[in-house]
Amino acid sequence: MTAAPEPLEHLRAADPVLRAIIDRYGPDGLRERREGGQTEHYGVLVRSIVGQQLSTKAAAAIYRRLADRFGGRAPTPQEVLDDDPQELRAAAGLSHAKVAFLRSLAEHVLDGSLELDKLDLLSDDEVIAELTAVKGIGVWSSHMFLMFHLERPDVLAVGDLGIRKAMMVAYGLDSLPLPPAMEEIAAPWQPYRTLACRYLWRSLDNEPVA
Repeated sequence: MTAAPEPLEHLRAADPVLRAIIDRYGPDGLRERREGGQTEHYGVLVRSIVGQQLSTKAAAAIYRRLADRFGGRAPTPQEVLDDDPQELRAAAGLSHAKVAFLRSLAEHVLDGSLELDKLDLLSDDEVIAELTAVKGIGVWSSHMFLMFHLERPDVLAVGDLGIRKAMMVAYGLDSLPLPPAMEEIAAPWQPYRTLACRYLWRSLDNEPVA
């Protein structure tokens, strides 16, 4: 992935630590973002719930089994609610909690409390508020949705362990930073904090995984 020149130059000028990371990998040094095979808001959220706290490989395998149950695609909200929870769990290898989360998402969509077609029009904070009203979708998942699906440019994933670790290493901190410290470090990056986060994730490639 090639990063646009203007945001890159803003970040390089704003923060010498981040400048060093950007210069290490260059404008073409970012990984292509993973779509998970989904383009619709609902399908992305289903995929997000299925993949929570799993490795990429495990998440893909379980999602594939879920899709196979519904003809190779994400189930519609009505199909989720019409399916037997125990059979759905067994067929796809989902936990009890994730089946409950998928049902919560389906209920919110069907009763109109989550209007997916309006998410593009909302502010970042409003999107987070809408999504976190669904059981099983937290702030971290909302940040990932904003960053990688809606492609919002100024999101700081304060709850992401990778970002916290990358900041600790890059800025020579004694421990993983908490959100207030992260916000302070990232203040000069605005309005391109999403791109900064992507470079921080990239910087972990050269660090041992804990």
